[in-house]
Amino acid sequence: MATLTAWKFDSPEGAEGAAQQLQSLQKEGLITIHDAATVTWPESAKKPKTRQLHDLTGAGALGGMFWGLLFGLIFFVPILGAAIGAATGALAGSLTDAGIDDDFIDETRNKVVPGTSALFLLSDNAVLDRIKEHFPGSHAELIHTNLSNEQEAALRHAFEDTETKPAG
Repeated sequence: MATLTAWKFDSPEGAEGAAQQLQSLQKEGLITIHDAATVTWPESAKKPKTRQLHDLTGAGALGGMFWGLLFGLIFFVPILGAAIGAATGALAGSLTDAGIDDDFIDETRNKVVPGTSALFLLSDNAVLDRIKEHFPGSHAELIHTNLSNEQEAALRHAFEDTETKPAG
């Protein structure tokens, strides 16, 4: 079963450092990362900067459409490569079907603010408490949503169809 997790850090650099640490943990076989993205929000910036972490992901990555929609809903800033047009409403409904609800979106929006950063993961085979041990002093706060197998399949289905078709 895949787990979608969001780690919030108390500094704009925290998520990038965590991404590097997770790359090491994946090489050691302590976690399987299917997809990942970061949000960095320097104190002086009006909007956060988002980035998909292609170097961490394996086969089955969801791609820019997923992260663009999620970040668009949370921060009103789509990630590069996401064509979010008239289909936004339908795709937002697909997120709900996949277990990403308004509570998760609202909680994340309220916690990831200027001066912080976040790391979003779709992962498997991880004991979250054990992974957090590898982030001493990072002041990481874990916000997570567990996805059932059915929810994961619904999420993959919702985005695999939309990414191969032109928008409009």
